[in-house]
Amino acid sequence: MTLNKADREELIKHRLEKADNLIPVIQFLIDQGHYLIAVNRIYYAMFYSLSALALHHGFDASKHLGLIGWFNKTFVKEAKVEKEIGKMLKTAFEMRSKGDYDDFVHYSKEEVNKLFTNMLIFLDNIKKLMIS
Repeated sequence: MTLNKADREELIKHRLEKADNLIPVIQFLIDQGHYLIAVNRIYYAMFYSLSALALHHGFDASKHLGLIGWFNKTFVKEAKVEKEIGKMLKTAFEMRSKGDYDDFVHYSKEEVNKLFTNMLIFLDNIKKLMIS
């Protein structure tokens, strides 16, 4: 996708807002005990922010694993973020995939709350990468 600078900046802003707008939704889902849906939304909040970062750096990926691989190579491997940030993304992706595609998957409130906390840390790190 070829965008002019103004359109690219608007799309980046939109993707970050999309991620941020999921925060109260996820908290509601957790509070209501809808853990599988919360895990899905947690991952997608991370994905939306990551896709904003990719767009900010001129990277375009059509697949989730391509985007995750780019992030790991460009930011984790190069020590621009701590390895733990990459692990947070990997865990969210794996939990979301398992919850979406496997049968009889159940997550505890504690697991989902930890993932939610990690998501908030991840989003904060992505925003910092876009400033630096």
